[in-house]
Amino acid sequence: MMKNYPLSYQAVDKETEAESHYILSQHNSNGYTVGAPPKKRLTEEFSHTFREFFFHDDPLYQYKDKSKIRQCWLGLQNFFPILEWGRRYNLKMFKGDLIAGLTIASLCIPQDIGYAKLANVDPRYGLYTSFVPPLIYALMGSSRDVAIGPVAVVSLLLAEFLRREFDPTKNKEEYLRLAFTATFFAGITQSILGFLRLGFIVEYLSHAAIVGFTAGAAITIGLQQLKGLFGITKFTTHTDIVSVLHAVFSNAHHGALKNPKIFWVAASAPLISVIVSTFFVYITRADKDGVKIVGHITKGVNPPSLDKIYWSGPLLKKGARIGIVAGFVGLTEAIAIGRTFAAIKDYQIDGNKEMLASGVMNIAGSFTSCIVATGSFSRSAVNFMSGCHTTVPNIVMALIVLLTLEVITPLFKYTPNAIISAIIINAVIGLVDLGAAFKIYKVDKMDFLACMGSFLGVVFKSVEVGLLISVTLSLAKILLQVTRPKIFVLGNLPRTTTFRNIEQYPEAIRIPGVLVIKVDSAIYFANATYIREKILRWLRDEEDLNRHHGLARTQHLILEMSAVTDIDTSGVHEIEELFKILKRLYIQLELVNPGPVVMDKLLSANFIDLLREEHLFVTVGDAVAHCFAKSKDQEEA
Repeated sequence: MMKNYPLSYQAVDKETEAESHYILSQHNSNGYTVGAPPKKRLTEEFSHTFREFFFHDDPLYQYKDKSKIRQCWLGLQNFFPILEWGRRYNLKMFKGDLIAGLTIASLCIPQDIGYAKLANVDPRYGLYTSFVPPLIYALMGSSRDVAIGPVAVVSLLLAEFLRREFDPTKNKEEYLRLAFTATFFAGITQSILGFLRLGFIVEYLSHAAIVGFTAGAAITIGLQQLKGLFGITKFTTHTDIVSVLHAVFSNAHHGALKNPKIFWVAASAPLISVIVSTFFVYITRADKDGVKIVGHITKGVNPPSLDKIYWSGPLLKKGARIGIVAGFVGLTEAIAIGRTFAAIKDYQIDGNKEMLASGVMNIAGSFTSCIVATGSFSRSAVNFMSGCHTTVPNIVMALIVLLTLEVITPLFKYTPNAIISAIIINAVIGLVDLGAAFKIYKVDKMDFLACMGSFLGVVFKSVEVGLLISVTLSLAKILLQVTRPKIFVLGNLPRTTTFRNIEQYPEAIRIPGVLVIKVDSAIYFANATYIREKILRWLRDEEDLNRHHGLARTQHLILEMSAVTDIDTSGVHEIEELFKILKRLYIQLELVNPGPVVMDKLLSANFIDLLREEHLFVTVGDAVAHCFAKSKDQEEA
């Protein structure tokens, strides 16, 4: 029976140990040696790096061996996916899309009014945002399920940033102009990211940070709706939970709570609740008794707003700053939604196409009186469950909104704000994903800290602080993983030539006199010193174990480098330093399976000449067999 020694040092029965040592001593690589890659010119290296950075998915492959006409057609399809799937479109697909479009239209109209009020603009601007942007996305988007329009999180973010520059009531025109300017720059940001294929930048917001940020924003949005729900006239301009609750409790005697018969009607589905509540407010004239209503909504389609965008001066810079942040947040939400439903339906979306489509629709939206639009989670979920097949439901929804703008908008005058607030609260409840948070906690505690950090930042401070915490913690995790990579000791699985992590495989045998260490990361200036020091600490601990158990001292240190994808000059320098330190300790360094990039740089730095090729091996088994042979030769000598 095995005994458990410190640091997972395992003792095995003599027969198993002897058998394992014999198998290893007889192992050979059949003459294979670590190969040196062909030397590349600087231009070739730069070209390869450039392609992998910007064109890792090889987007030009589809144009290979095609005629010029075919290439032009494929290029058009690349920018307008509707040209590709439109040829296969049929009546059955249209029926599903029509039902989905009508369904999301019934949801979007009350939501648009609510999200416009959340952004502190007139309700019609929310409706405008569900007309022009969805039409453009239907032509350019690659997701079949994403439904476009204003969303709660981005509307809240716009309100918080814009309100710092202008009061939405006293400086209504300036506030609106800055909103259009921010929308324009959100579109510019998204278009540039898509056109230059820089979608990876969005990935710096981790899933955990997004879960926390979205949940925090949902709670903040829900708290903001207490103003409309309770009919509070004087409300705080701050978004943190303490300020909002203080405003609610200090004004609880005002507003709609005086007439509970009007207030409870918010229990039905969004559009039905709007129709019913509007009807009752109109026939009872409850607005004269203190019930706050939406008020007049100007009838008509989107007016042009190109002349309202700030094209110069300090407000141009402020609009650009707000737009860049809103563009990033909108992209993160839209791509996450698109990928979620694409995974369920087993199809692929192109992140760069999504960015370009989002950018173009927001640029067009800024010219047609729209605020920032992106993929809506609630609408997209309804779209998905309604059986959509293509982006046509966005067209159907846009046409219903157009009909609403031209004919129905005056009827929303008597819609109570309490109903709109209840609809928004109902929409954002689903953004608080407790199941995802619990799963993050179980899987990765560091991710959970990022999740809670961004959540608490939004709830107790502001959306801006929460977003800053999200990005900071996401980058901090990357930095931590880069600067503190995984380094572990390998042991031999009994009666095999396989070596595995001794923490994962407690039965693995540590070879006396030989320490096998694996580095599970590229070696850069940021982690090279840590890796050298960590290896030396492992060596120190190994020597302590050897003395404790009366075993022979370590004579060989085998460095398994198959997971080392790259190394820079600092990394090469630290490997050289490790070699020199080990040499002074009469320990031989053996390298196993360095990859082509690493091997090329070690050769260029003349380190292989210093180490000698006889200490390079294809597998750990080869290296251990070599160590056994050396030990045997020394014993015989």
